[in-house]
Amino acid sequence: MTEETGGGRWRGLAKIGAVAAGLFAAAERRRRAAISAEAHVLANEQAVELAAELAALRTAEQTARQLAERVGGPADAPAAPPEGGAVRTDDTVPAPRAPEHDLPLGTPEHPLPSAPLGRPANPVDAVPWTLRVAAESTWRLLLIGVALYVVLQVVDTLKLVAFAAVAALLISALLEPTVSWLRRHGVPRSVAAVVTFLAGLASIALVGWFVFWQVSSNLDPVTVQVQRGVRQLRDWLLTGPFHLTPDQLNNFTNQITTAIGKNSEELTSAGFTGVTIAVELLTGVVLTAFTTFFLLYDGARIWSWVLRGLPRHSRYAMAGAGPKAWATLTAYVRGTVTVAFIDALCIGIGLFMLGVPMAIPLAVIIFLGAFVPLVGALVTGTIAVLIAVVTVGPAKALIALAILIGVQQLEGHILQPLILGRAVRVHPLAVVLGVAAGSILGGIPGAIVAVPLIAVTNTVTGHLRQRNAAGQEVFQAIEAARKQ
Repeated sequence: MTEETGGGRWRGLAKIGAVAAGLFAAAERRRRAAISAEAHVLANEQAVELAAELAALRTAEQTARQLAERVGGPADAPAAPPEGGAVRTDDTVPAPRAPEHDLPLGTPEHPLPSAPLGRPANPVDAVPWTLRVAAESTWRLLLIGVALYVVLQVVDTLKLVAFAAVAALLISALLEPTVSWLRRHGVPRSVAAVVTFLAGLASIALVGWFVFWQVSSNLDPVTVQVQRGVRQLRDWLLTGPFHLTPDQLNNFTNQITTAIGKNSEELTSAGFTGVTIAVELLTGVVLTAFTTFFLLYDGARIWSWVLRGLPRHSRYAMAGAGPKAWATLTAYVRGTVTVAFIDALCIGIGLFMLGVPMAIPLAVIIFLGAFVPLVGALVTGTIAVLIAVVTVGPAKALIALAILIGVQQLEGHILQPLILGRAVRVHPLAVVLGVAAGSILGGIPGAIVAVPLIAVTNTVTGHLRQRNAAGQEVFQAIEAARKQ
């Protein structure tokens, strides 16, 4: 029994040894195969280098032979005789000649194709390099321009949907931090989205009701003051530097009345257009509210669905650019709301102290206008100055204008760089040009959307540029390590 047990142990050890030997042999074969492959690669590289050197030597030999023929006769002429000796014609040593199939083009044996004197054989070679680059860049820019034109035409056709989607993005960027805060405190996602959405909707409705209440309660006094201001303007036109006569002023008034009567049909059609605009505005508000709720509730899944629709090689790049773009948009919206609130507060307090009626509704209008950077508060503040002219007099209107200009300077030189400078790195010239282009293409909504679109585009392109630069550095490091 002991002998059988000992024999079994020895057989087991023998099997283990055989397996180990097989593994060692396999590893050795793999090592030798790797060494052989590396040696094969090195041999190929050396063969390529030798072939290149051989070709260079052959070219140099042919060049030397041609130069010798031009300077001192044929290259296979007899060598110079020694001093005091004679030359034997049968001792001529011909120069070595390369094989026929290895001679390069351009030799007497293999001449180049004939071409007119002063002209290259290939017409493409006659085009300057800068002109080629300019031509290729031009047709690429033309294609990009055509693509942008098509996109703008589609957006113009679906402008109601496009503006509603963009407005929903801006509102979601403003409300999403509240949803995230509720989520961090244990509130479910659906409840957090519903509570935030209803709170935002209630705030907008409350502000609208307050503005409507202020306007309706102050409409009669303002109407009386406006009528008194119009009478003062009439008296100034009669007694002021223009020295208009009552007949001239009455004729001017009659011309205005006649023009209104002739264009009554156009005014009626404008009324129908106003009804259409009201219907479209209501539709846009409902669509914006609907889109905002789903962006707050299911924004992550919507972004994942958008990524799945992109090409596979672009998903990783856009997956990194998306969060950065969203962070830029969020910072822009929150900073713009802060700047607009400060503008409206300062101008509203100044109008209230000057005794301008409807100071609070005018402050709300200035708050909404400040969403157009640099120029929005100035344009909407002009309405307050005009109301001040006809209600409290030119002197106080000039003070209101000074307050408006001072707040505008405060916004441009302190508030914008301090609040939005870090998040939105856009030059003021780009802001002004973007607002102008947006207002031309899309009116007031286009002017509001232009700056955040420029900021987001700047962030995305910067991220992609940094990613490509990092990829190039990694590739260069890998190539350098491979060469070593």
